[in-house]
Amino acid sequence: MTITQPTTQPDTDQAPTALDAARADLRGRLLADGVLLDLGSPGLYGRTGVFERVYAAVDAAAVRSQADLAADVLRFPPVEPLAAFERTDYIASFPDLAAAVSGFTGDDRAHRALLAARDRGERWESFLEPADLMLTPAVCHPVYGLIGDVVPAGGRNLDVLGDSFRREPSLDPMRLQAFHMHEFVHVGTPASARAHRDGRTPGMRALLESFGLGIDVVPANDPFFGRVGQVLARNQVEQSLKFEFVTHVYGPDLPETAISSANLHEDHFGTSFGLRTEDGAVAHSACLAFGLERITIALFALHGTAPDRWDGDVRAALGL
Repeated sequence: MTITQPTTQPDTDQAPTALDAARADLRGRLLADGVLLDLGSPGLYGRTGVFERVYAAVDAAAVRSQADLAADVLRFPPVEPLAAFERTDYIASFPDLAAAVSGFTGDDRAHRALLAARDRGERWESFLEPADLMLTPAVCHPVYGLIGDVVPAGGRNLDVLGDSFRREPSLDPMRLQAFHMHEFVHVGTPASARAHRDGRTPGMRALLESFGLGIDVVPANDPFFGRVGQVLARNQVEQSLKFEFVTHVYGPDLPETAISSANLHEDHFGTSFGLRTEDGAVAHSACLAFGLERITIALFALHGTAPDRWDGDVRAALGL
């Protein structure tokens, strides 16, 4: 497995206008060719049949590539209880990406005040109250509270697909606010978790390359928040906790974009959710995460927006 340097570091030699122009060009093509539909808010799109056809093929190929795991299939709604979200400690690292659900609980008088504020052209969201629900930022979050206190010998493999939401508005079509990850999670011992991450990374790379994508595997540098986040980001790279599968979406002279990842959580979720192995040690976890929309859009960027005209080998790898 070849590992290169993180691509999320600022590239001071690259003029931002060149990347902005490339992003705008891809976004314009996807909208003009009827692949995506503009919903009027940065990073939120409707998807047409041509998008769904490729998206479904990417997901099916990912599932086939991990079939030997015999993983338990779990599917979750796009929201999670606040109490469960708190246990993940996500808010400590990424408060700028989190989003809560609110609802109206007032009486007729409060409703009239809300409508009056709306009629004046004012923001009326302050009339809503927190609903003790969070939009799920990572699809594996609900998994850890369902495993039970003791992980069986050999660990647990879980196939998890769901919606993610991260409040990160952008006109970059590769950076969506609402998206889907298909994750293959392992919970077990430190050795089995690392084996899951490291042992399956080459196959994951080979799958993405079979789609015609040029792939590098690089240490990730997630955007942890604040001063403490700077330390966490350094630790993530130094300890090689997360690798990203990156590809050139906007041209060979512009930064690569992450489309999937392989993550080692160590004992983070084991500690937070009280998970133990049969010998009483804190359980470790790891996951492979396929970014389904990002892979799909990368394919449109590379091969064009007409899948029937793509190279035969690429179509065969996708089952199109």
